[in-house]
Amino acid sequence: MAIKGIIPAMVTPFDENEAIDEKGLRNLVDFFVENGVHGISAGGSCGEFIAMTLEERKRVVEIVLDEAKGRVPIYPGTGHYSTKYTIELSQHAEKVGAAGVMVILPYYMQPTKTQVMDHYRELARNVSIPIILYNNPWFAGFELSSWDIAKLVDEGVVTSVKAAHGDADRIHDLKYLCGDRISVLYGHDYNPMEAFLAGADGWLSGAPNVYPRLCRDLYEAAAVEKNVDKARAISRKMLPFVHFIAHNKVDRHPHWLPVIKGALNLMGQRAGVPRKPIVPLNAEDEQKLKGILSNMGLL
Repeated sequence: MAIKGIIPAMVTPFDENEAIDEKGLRNLVDFFVENGVHGISAGGSCGEFIAMTLEERKRVVEIVLDEAKGRVPIYPGTGHYSTKYTIELSQHAEKVGAAGVMVILPYYMQPTKTQVMDHYRELARNVSIPIILYNNPWFAGFELSSWDIAKLVDEGVVTSVKAAHGDADRIHDLKYLCGDRISVLYGHDYNPMEAFLAGADGWLSGAPNVYPRLCRDLYEAAAVEKNVDKARAISRKMLPFVHFIAHNKVDRHPHWLPVIKGALNLMGQRAGVPRKPIVPLNAEDEQKLKGILSNMGLL
């Protein structure tokens, strides 16, 4: 089954001691399902996988799958720099019932292109569920080209890609090169309408945590109904939040993660705090965010 639709890159709720808040995690699953998402991706970048142990990452996946109870498919983030640990996390996800796994490029050390592609090939030999290649140059420090990904599709290694660049040109290229053999998921927050109109099959990113119903409306308007005017009107409603999370920053402040968690907390969801070194929003930014959410009708 093709991977498509609105898939929040789910945050991981932590309490004030930075322990996993299981109740908050379960509540978020229900919040997403009740607001019409097509799937959930737990334990990715928004889920702060980089700050968790392997066992914590596995536990988050188990809780999310248990709470979802088959209502929507779950696509855990199982990427790790280490191929060995990526396989371990992915096999665990498959064992406990995940519909697929999202795997970021091996980060930090920037392996060669051949080594990166072999990383995915080895993973594919060790799992039987779909692999979403998470192409994020902002976090990994490099990317695979659309032609590199098309080669992996031709080999049957990957069936989906999360394109996190922000613009829509990779969507055009991937759909031209691979057609319906690949599900292309837009992976940023500021051009989802353009992504859908370019042929994206879904949207997997951070903003759908906060307004999943509005994201579902955009998907229906742009990807299903092909109604550009309706999609543009919905997209415009999102812009105040998009501007706050993605633009007008000084020293990368405010960081996007506490904006997402802060929004959910203000809306009554138990998103908790980020794990340090990232910290919650300061009082001034929280007030700005509160005003944005109120004007959007989310409070």
